Amino acid sequence: MTSHRRLLSVVLLSLSLFAAGCRKSGPAAPATQKSFPLKGRIVATDPATGEVTLDHEAIPGYMEAMIMPYKLAQPDTISEFHPGDRIAAHLVLDATRGDDPSGYRHPRLDQVVVTAQARPDYKPAVQYHVPAAGDTIPDFALLNQSGKTIHLAQFKGKVVAITFIYTRCPLADYCPRMSRNFADLDQSLAADPALYGDTHLISISFDPTYDTPAVLRSYGGAYTGKYTKEQFQHWDFAAPPVKELPAITQFFNVGITPGDNPTSLQHSLSTILIGKDGKVAAWYPTNDWKPADLLNDIKAAAKL
Repeated sequence: MTSHRRLLSVVLLSLSLFAAGCRKSGPAAPATQKSFPLKGRIVATDPATGEVTLDHEAIPGYMEAMIMPYKLAQPDTISEFHPGDRIAAHLVLDATRGDDPSGYRHPRLDQVVVTAQARPDYKPAVQYHVPAAGDTIPDFALLNQSGKTIHLAQFKGKVVAITFIYTRCPLADYCPRMSRNFADLDQSLAADPALYGDTHLISISFDPTYDTPAVLRSYGGAYTGKYTKEQFQHWDFAAPPVKELPAITQFFNVGITPGDNPTSLQHSLSTILIGKDGKVAAWYPTNDWKPADLLNDIKAAAKL
């Protein structure tokens, strides 16, 4: 009986979406992003469309449990998923009418993490490393906002927080949110001189062709609030060389695909806390973390 209700829900939802698509209307209202955490089991995958059919749990505030196909925000990662996998993800939608669910459009799955693999022997074409506490950080080289090459190993002995962004990111809950969080964190650390001297922040761009030192300097100065007077002594904005981009994004589990236009990228998020020993202390794969939470983790790592 439950499966019949689910199937009926899918049919009704499909008909409503079809009707909405056929209805004539005036200019579309500007869309904002709405995101819901989601868990479920993959029923099928379709590499041709970049969709996975998911048997998911109820999504509070949006819909009941049901079986539905969803597009992936990063379609080229579909080879990493197969029927039977259990996943956790964020269901991202364009909200044209605030918090009115009837105004949600273009659902897609982002920040997808396989929590239980149906085929443990499966090896995807591209191996993404999932950061775990105790992992040694490779000595990646980056070109910072001052045109200087920095190495992650040079910060050994300090607690380092790293996040990934690109300066043209248009989604408020993605790169801008990470940068605002780091700005808040930077101010909190500055209030404790001893801790400030024991820490360092790095925002790494995965768009090195556009995000040159000059672009990163302007972007970074805006987020610190010091603009052209910023000295960047505690917070670096940097990008890897183009040829080294795959290695660094794969190690830190940052998925990137082309966006809807030439200036945009679809991507996952990754924020990493590195201890004084140069090893992963904590990893935050979504945008759910708060500056106060990371600050507490930094304080704990600094005391070790």
